[in-house]
Amino acid sequence: MNARVKAWLEILGDLFWLRPALVVLGCILLAQLGVWLETTHVAGFDPSSPDTNWGYSGGAEGARALLSAIASSNIGVAGTTFSITIAALTLASGQMGPRLLRNFIRDGRNQTVLGIFLGTFAYALMVLRTVRTVEEDPFVPHIAITGALVLALVAVGTLVWFVHHIATSINIETVVDAVQQDLCRAIATHTRDRPGAAHPVNAPTGRAVAATGGGYVQALDEDALADWAHEREIRVTLRVRPGDYVPSGFPVAFLSTPVEGAEAAILDAVTLGRRPAALQDPEYSVRQLVEIAVRALSPGINDPFTAGSVVDHLGDALCRIAPRHLQTGVVLREGRAVLVHPVTDYDGLCDAMFHMIRQNAAGSVHVLGRMLDVLARVAEVERRPDRAAELTRHAGLVIAAARRDVADPSDLADLEDRYRRFGGDLGGA
Repeated sequence: MNARVKAWLEILGDLFWLRPALVVLGCILLAQLGVWLETTHVAGFDPSSPDTNWGYSGGAEGARALLSAIASSNIGVAGTTFSITIAALTLASGQMGPRLLRNFIRDGRNQTVLGIFLGTFAYALMVLRTVRTVEEDPFVPHIAITGALVLALVAVGTLVWFVHHIATSINIETVVDAVQQDLCRAIATHTRDRPGAAHPVNAPTGRAVAATGGGYVQALDEDALADWAHEREIRVTLRVRPGDYVPSGFPVAFLSTPVEGAEAAILDAVTLGRRPAALQDPEYSVRQLVEIAVRALSPGINDPFTAGSVVDHLGDALCRIAPRHLQTGVVLREGRAVLVHPVTDYDGLCDAMFHMIRQNAAGSVHVLGRMLDVLARVAEVERRPDRAAELTRHAGLVIAAARRDVADPSDLADLEDRYRRFGGDLGGA
């Protein structure tokens, strides 16, 4: 699937109204179907016979009262669920950061719940308009009214489930675990079982291609761009990757040889948007986790336990990366590099994970100690010397921060002991 189409589909997931609108549309069609079945007497259904009328068996006045009660109650509950959702979003924004709002908005369960209440309301209205009394050529759609009763019972169960879901979804451990699952999926997508081609060390040269408009790089269709470059026997060197912000007029790529139509091909392969997207950015979930930890370490919240939990989850992600290889950003065609683009390497990933947490954990013995423990555990799993050296560098930065900011001698001695154990474990590995 084209990367631009995937980016468009991800944007659709951010539209909170889309799923409720589809559910409402489905309920309207279901109401029309119920009325049609009544008017055509499908399967020999006779509303006047008590033996065959297994659903609603009342008259027109009772049907109108019932449908009016279902419609009015569901639109009221829909407003309540929307208010609860907004309250949850406000709480998440204040305690975990505004970028976590995307996770709540994209939650299909919240969207479906709102759609069920609004859909039941729309269903009841559509059926209510067809009910006619004796003075109006009597007509009572028993099948459709029975469907309204079923939807009302479904809405009652949905309300109970929604209260449970919203209470658990704003739990910090639930949020951290959900983001970590996104990070694990990104790791599985952006890592390989075997190493890729070596990345060229020379600076990009050739004709520059500039962006016509600014925005975040949301997706890169590297296969299409690589095929285009292979057909013209040139090499394209990109300077941006998913997650980067591109200013207007910034040269996003260099061509080894100028060719006609290059600007259109490159700008078509690089999808720009107003906000970052998680589609091809492995650091997106890392930034979300780090933001949770940094906010937890702020003086207004002062929750080092949450920050420590985030560090644990980041360590788990590094352990998952240990047996795998990160992408090199080199795309080959017939053994020749036709596309080179920047990617996240191991050093950059560790920097994104630990730098801001360490900088904001100054003086927090719990968080600094947890970072040393996590780095030591990852070092036990990691077998590549270059990655082990990167872990050692971050452990050195952590103990340097402790020596600078931890005033209590006993706390500092404990951190020094953990750092020595880290060096011993690494040497044993």
